[in-house]
Amino acid sequence: MGRGFQMLLALVIVMVGLFVEGVNGRFVVEDNTIKITSPQDLKGSYKGALANFGVPQYGGSMSGQVVYPASNQEACNEFTAGQFKVTPGEMPNVVLVDRGSCYFTTKAYHLQLGGASAVLVMDNKEEELITMDAPDATITDENRTISEEDITIPTVLIRMQDGNKIKEALRQKQLVSVVLDWTESITNPDQRVEYELWTNSNDKCGDKCNMIKNFVTEFRGIAQNLEKGKYTQFTPHFITWYCPLTYVDTHQCQSQCINHGRYCAPDPEQDFTTGYDGKDVVMENLRRLCIFKQLNDSGKPWKWWDYVYDFSVRCPMDGPNGQQLYNQACSEEVMKSLDVDVANVAACVGDKDADKDNDILKREQEAQVGNDERGDVTILPTLIINNAQYRGKLEKNAVLKGICAGFKEETEPSVCLGGDIETNECQANNGGCWEGYNVTACRDTFRGRICECPTTPEVTYVGDGFKDCKPSGPGRCRVDNGGCWQEERDGRRFTACDDSLGGTGCKCPIGFDGDGKQCEDIDECKTMCRCSGCKCKNTYGSFECTCASDQLYMQEHDTCIRKVGSSATRTLWITITILLSVFAFVGMAAYAVYKYRLRSYMDSEIRAIMAQYMPLDQGEPGHSNRMDSEL
Repeated sequence: MGRGFQMLLALVIVMVGLFVEGVNGRFVVEDNTIKITSPQDLKGSYKGALANFGVPQYGGSMSGQVVYPASNQEACNEFTAGQFKVTPGEMPNVVLVDRGSCYFTTKAYHLQLGGASAVLVMDNKEEELITMDAPDATITDENRTISEEDITIPTVLIRMQDGNKIKEALRQKQLVSVVLDWTESITNPDQRVEYELWTNSNDKCGDKCNMIKNFVTEFRGIAQNLEKGKYTQFTPHFITWYCPLTYVDTHQCQSQCINHGRYCAPDPEQDFTTGYDGKDVVMENLRRLCIFKQLNDSGKPWKWWDYVYDFSVRCPMDGPNGQQLYNQACSEEVMKSLDVDVANVAACVGDKDADKDNDILKREQEAQVGNDERGDVTILPTLIINNAQYRGKLEKNAVLKGICAGFKEETEPSVCLGGDIETNECQANNGGCWEGYNVTACRDTFRGRICECPTTPEVTYVGDGFKDCKPSGPGRCRVDNGGCWQEERDGRRFTACDDSLGGTGCKCPIGFDGDGKQCEDIDECKTMCRCSGCKCKNTYGSFECTCASDQLYMQEHDTCIRKVGSSATRTLWITITILLSVFAFVGMAAYAVYKYRLRSYMDSEIRAIMAQYMPLDQGEPGHSNRMDSEL
């Protein structure tokens, strides 16, 4: 058994180093730009290498100030909790640490616990930038298990000469301001993002396999919607190695490879005597490639995600009651349930024992080799977006952010602007933005968090979004009284906020003096109620002025007037009233006599005139004189 494992180790080393005969492997470091904006003598753009862990802010940028800890400068020990955490309005802390003595992931995790917003690791030797990777196995730090999945802040490696310049500026007490820029980390060639995922169908490789399985489960719906909307073009890939001719006839190669050692995968249990063999993994990888080809040709490539998910549920390596379900028969059951042509897939897979190339797997091995734009695929899983290798967690929101960064501005699908893209940027210290009145100015987008004063159904807030946001416009007085002064006293409410003022202004009400943020009662007795005989009493927001008992105070003229006149005046008014009454009575009597005499005169004149035409003593017998009776 020991010799078998030695052979396995030698074989794996050979296969990792040789993808295609005659071609040297090459790894391209994915970088981002670090812009130093101050001090003046350091101002400029520098290169940094993205780590294979943490969450780069693809498509966005982060501004911050560089901090170099006074102790624990390699970050191999824990920092005080919240040591680098900032308060709202402060610039995020980008912590610079030295390379060496412990894993990169350990450094990043310790700084994350300390509240750092991002990590700069300074190389400890003069060399080209390298990609910081997590160790294959999780590490234990003070009884805590740390894995790359636990790290959520961006981590970047910088050159030693650049780090020393920053340190010197910090020693001179200069503020070193930087902008970490990821806007060009994913290129934007067109309105469609092309991405590929290099993975493996093996589900017994520990944390890596669990991470891939969880990602497929969570990302499946998003990937299918992007594909259906023709926003993306996805291609699955699988890594295989070939067995050198010297070892083709060994048991190790025969159990791990198909097509006479041309296409191999490691034994899932790393044991050549029990369980599944590496060739079982190669065959399932090949079936998945053929299924994707068939679905893509039929115009429904998104159904591939359903197959992978259903297979992981229905055909796991560790089946219930020890069942071995990871096989061709279970795969074909899944295919049938998804209306995949089983015969077509079988023809694509071909004969695994044939001593010739398989066209599908041969193209996969050729695709593993990098080109001028990207390096070789050597790590599982590997995600490539628009031909740039993605750096970060294989997690739904992180990957979606990377894909969304591949779209040009204003061409992103709605999923890039909705809730599915939410990250933790606003949860940690509120993103360094303003918050108050149960609302926040921090808004998370896939290009990075934005500090922007919010608008609610009740009120709009205005300000810089970092240090201050004030209620504005109609309804602002309902929110903390519009930020203005207010006070209640003696059952009355006094306020300096008035919606009719508009904007964010505050004005002290009548009876008070101040800037509206603070108002003080005015003592009106110093300027009002100063007349002779006046007595003044100052009240909160007003005053009371009194005069003698028979006088009233007139505020407009600041004087007192009598409530009633003197006795002589009263007698005069009584006399005048009596005389006026007498004159009125005499006038009315004279008018009545005049009317009576005029009526009598008129009656006599009318009688005289009528008598001339109708004598009063003539009339027919038996009839009364109608004129006389009517008159």
